[in-house]
Amino acid sequence: MPLISFIARRLLQLIPTLAFILIVVFVLVRLLPGDPASAILGDRAIDADVERINRELGLDKPLPVQFAVFVKSVATGNLGNSISLKVPVTQLIAQRLPITVMLTVMAALIAVAMAVPLAFLAALRRDQTTDAVIRGAFQVGLSMPVFYIGLILLTVFGARLGWFPVGGYGDGFLDHLYHLFLPAVTLALSLSAILMRNLRSAIIGVVDAEYVLFARAKGIRPRLVLLRHVLRNALISTVALFGLSIGTLLGGAVITESVFAIPGAGRLMVDSIYGRDYPVVQGLTIALAILVSLTFLLTDLVQAWLDPRVSR
Repeated sequence: MPLISFIARRLLQLIPTLAFILIVVFVLVRLLPGDPASAILGDRAIDADVERINRELGLDKPLPVQFAVFVKSVATGNLGNSISLKVPVTQLIAQRLPITVMLTVMAALIAVAMAVPLAFLAALRRDQTTDAVIRGAFQVGLSMPVFYIGLILLTVFGARLGWFPVGGYGDGFLDHLYHLFLPAVTLALSLSAILMRNLRSAIIGVVDAEYVLFARAKGIRPRLVLLRHVLRNALISTVALFGLSIGTLLGGAVITESVFAIPGAGRLMVDSIYGRDYPVVQGLTIALAILVSLTFLLTDLVQAWLDPRVSR
C-alpha cells in the first residue's frame, strides 16, 4: 500500500509539471527571433503575404486565444502540421523520437556498464595507483565537450580505421545498433564519469559502515556483502543522479545527432528552430518533457525499491 500511494502521489505531481511545461513551451517558442511567415516566404516577403500566412497559421489572434487552441490541440493529440515539411507533427515525432530514445538508452546502458565496475574498483583501491588512473581517465572525458569527443571518435574509428560508419541510421535492428554505437559511446563518456565519481564516493562512505562490518563479522561471503549491503545502499544517490542526468543526455543527443548525421528528434529540433516551425518545436519539446518526467518517475520507483523509506 505505501508503494501504491507513493506512485499515485508522483502521478498527481506530473499534472502541474506538464501544465507549467505547456506554458513555458508556448512562451519560449514565440520569443524566438523572426517568424514562420518570413521563414517560409524568404527575405523578399511583402507585408500582404506575411499577413496572409499569419492568418492561415492562426498567429494573428491574441496570445490567450493562441494558447487556448494550443492546449486543446495537445489534449486531443492533434499537434497540427509541420509548416516546412507539410506533414502531421505526430507523424514526425513517431518517426524521429524512437531513434533518439534508442540512442539515449544505449548511451545510458554503456555509461552504467562502464561506471559501476570501475567505481567499485576505484573505491576498493582508493588512494592507490588504480584509483588515480581511473579517476584521471574519466576526468579527461568529463572535461571535453560532447561534440569534440564525437568528432575525435568519428575521425579515428569511423574515417581512419573504418570500424564504424561515419553517419546514418542503417536498416534493421542490428544495423541500427551498429550505427548508433559510436554516438552512444560519445554520450556515455561524460555521463559515466559523473556516475563513477558519485558511486565511488558513496561506496567509500558505505563500505566502513557498522552494518557492513556486522555482516562481515557474521561470516557472510565478501561478494554477498558487496552486492547486498554496499552496492544497494551506495546506489541510492547514484540512481537519483542518473535520473537527473537523463535530461542532459537528451540535450547532448541533439548535438551528437548533428555530428553523426542521425535522423533523430534532436536533429529535427535544430532544423525546426532554424525554420521557425512552431508546431514541430512545440510538439517535440512536449514529447521530450513527458519522456523526462516519466524517467524521473521510474527513478523514484527504483529509489523506493532500494530504500523503502523513500515511499513513506
